[in-house]
Amino acid sequence: MTDLNTKGATNKAKGQIEEGLGKLTGDRHEEAKGKAKQVQGSAQQGLGDIQNAVRRP
Repeated sequence: MTDLNTKGATNKAKGQIEEGLGKLTGDRHEEAKGKAKQVQGSAQQGLGDIQNAVRRP
């Protein structure tokens, strides 16, 4: 597992929390920030997966 996989998983988790808080408080901006952070995390994990695939013999 690469550093990008770890960062991606962390960002996805943070995004889920932010989105949930936004829904709970009715703050659409916070909810949108959470969704964006989840997308960022997914992209980071995807890049980490590509790095892992390239490194394998």
